[in-house]
Amino acid sequence: MSTFSGLEVARKALFAQQSALHTTGHNIANANTPGYSRQRVNLQATSPFPTPARNRPEIPGQLGTGVEAGSIQRIRDTFLDIQFRGEHNKLGYWEARANSLNQMENILNETNDTGLSSNLDLFWQSLNDLAGNAEDSGARSVVQERGITLADTFNYVSNSLKAIQKDIGEEMGVTTTHLNSLLTQIKNVNDQIKEVEPHGYLPNDLYDERDRLIDQLSEVVNVKVTYDSSGGNPDASAMGIASIELVDGEGKPYPTPIQLLDDTNTVHNVSVSFGDLNGQRVVNGVTVDGHAALSPTDFVSPGKLKGLIESHGYENTGTADGIYTKMLADIDKMAYAFAEEFNRVHQQGYDLNGEQGEAFFDLEGATAANYIGYASRMSVSDTIQNNPSKIAAASKLNADGTTPKGDGENAQELAKVKNSDLAIFGTNTSVASFFEGTIGNMAVQAQQANSMHASAKTLEGAVESRRQSISGVSLDEEMTNMIKFQHAYNAAARNMTVVDEMLDRIINNMGVVGR
Repeated sequence: MSTFSGLEVARKALFAQQSALHTTGHNIANANTPGYSRQRVNLQATSPFPTPARNRPEIPGQLGTGVEAGSIQRIRDTFLDIQFRGEHNKLGYWEARANSLNQMENILNETNDTGLSSNLDLFWQSLNDLAGNAEDSGARSVVQERGITLADTFNYVSNSLKAIQKDIGEEMGVTTTHLNSLLTQIKNVNDQIKEVEPHGYLPNDLYDERDRLIDQLSEVVNVKVTYDSSGGNPDASAMGIASIELVDGEGKPYPTPIQLLDDTNTVHNVSVSFGDLNGQRVVNGVTVDGHAALSPTDFVSPGKLKGLIESHGYENTGTADGIYTKMLADIDKMAYAFAEEFNRVHQQGYDLNGEQGEAFFDLEGATAANYIGYASRMSVSDTIQNNPSKIAAASKLNADGTTPKGDGENAQELAKVKNSDLAIFGTNTSVASFFEGTIGNMAVQAQQANSMHASAKTLEGAVESRRQSISGVSLDEEMTNMIKFQHAYNAAARNMTVVDEMLDRIINNMGVVGR
C-alpha cells in the first residue's frame, strides 16, 4: 500500500464532506421554494484494498480507502404524491361547484327585501289592497308599478344568471389553456431530463419542477402518471420520462386510453366546445387531440374542468343539464307559468271602464312547450303600463254595462294565483311552492358543495403536511447537519495535517542519525 494513501483517504473525506455541505446549503437556500424536496448525499465507503494478513497470507484482509459522495437523493414519498393529487383533484372539483353556487345564491338572495320572492309578496299585497278599494287610482298605480318591478326582477335574475354562466364558460377556456400550458411545460422538463439521465446523473431539481407541474395539473383533471426509461446508462434511482393519461374518478383509464402526454413526449391538447340546445348555451363536447371527442357525460375525469362543465350546463342525451342551465330553465318556467295564469284570470274580469280585461303581462310568444328565455324578456303589457284603469279588478258588470262600485272580486282571484296549482309544475304545485322548492334545492346543493369543499381542503392539507414532514426542508435539521459535516470536514483536514507531518518525519528526519 502506498505511503501516501493516508493523504488520499483524507482528500476523499474532504471532498465528500464538502459535497454534503454544498447539498445542505442548497436545501437551506430552497427552504421556501414551492415544490422543492430536500436532498441528501449518500456517503459510501470506497472499495477497500485486499491485504494479506501477517500470520495467514492465504486469507486476504481489507484495508479501507476512505469515503466518497454517492448519489444525491431527493427525499420523496411517491405514495403521498399520489394521495395528494387525488385530494387536490377533489378540491378543484368541489371548489368550482361551490364558487358557482355561491354566485348563484348572491343573485337569488332571498334574505333581503329586493329578491324575487319579496317582490312577488309585494305584488300579491298590492292586489289585496286593490280588492278592498277597486276604484282608487292610487291602488291601481301601485299594482301597475309593482307588476313592472316584478317583471324587471325576473329580467334581472335571468340576465344576471346568464352573465355568470358566460363567465364560467370563459373560465373554462382559461382553464383548458392553463391545462395545455402545464402539459407543454412538463414536456419541456421531460426533454431536459432526457438530456441528463443517460449520463448517470440525477436531475433532482428538474424532478421537483415536474412534480410541481403535475400537482397543478391534478387540480384540473384526474391523471395517472407513468415513467419510461430515458435510455443510455442512467442511475438506478433515475425516474425517467413521465407520461400522463386521463383517468376517471377511481383512477381507471377510459375504455380507449386517452393520453395527454404520451410515451413519445407528445402533447395532446384539450379543448371544450359549446353549442345551442333548445335556446340554451351548453357544453356539447370535450376534445383531446388525437382522440375521439367525448360527450360531456362521457368526460368522467373529476377536477376543476368537470366542476365548471357541470356548473355551466351541458348536453345530456339531448337535454340541457347542469346547475345554471337548470336554474335558468326553472326561472323561465316559473315566469311563464305565473304570467300565463295571471293573464287568464285577469282576462276573466272587467276594468274600471267596464271592458273585458286584457293580458296583464306580455308573453312575448312564449308557450308551455317553449318558454326558455322568457324571464329575461318578461314585461307588463303596454296597455297596463299606459293606463292603470285597464286593470281588471271587477268580476262582473251591472245591467247597464258599468262596473259595480267597489267590486274587487277579480283582484282577489288574481291574488290567489300565488297559491294556484298549475299543471306545468306537476302535481299540486303552485308558483310559490315551485319557487320555494327551487331555492331550497339550490341551497342544499350549495351547502353540500361548501361542505365537500371544506372537507377536501382539510384532507389535502393533512396530506400536504405529511408530505412536507418528509420532503420539506427543516432549517433546524439542516443547521444540525451543517455543524455535523463541518466537524467532519475539519477532522478530515486535521487528518491530512497529521499524515503530512508523518511524511515530513519520514522524508526529512529519517536517516540522519549519527551525522
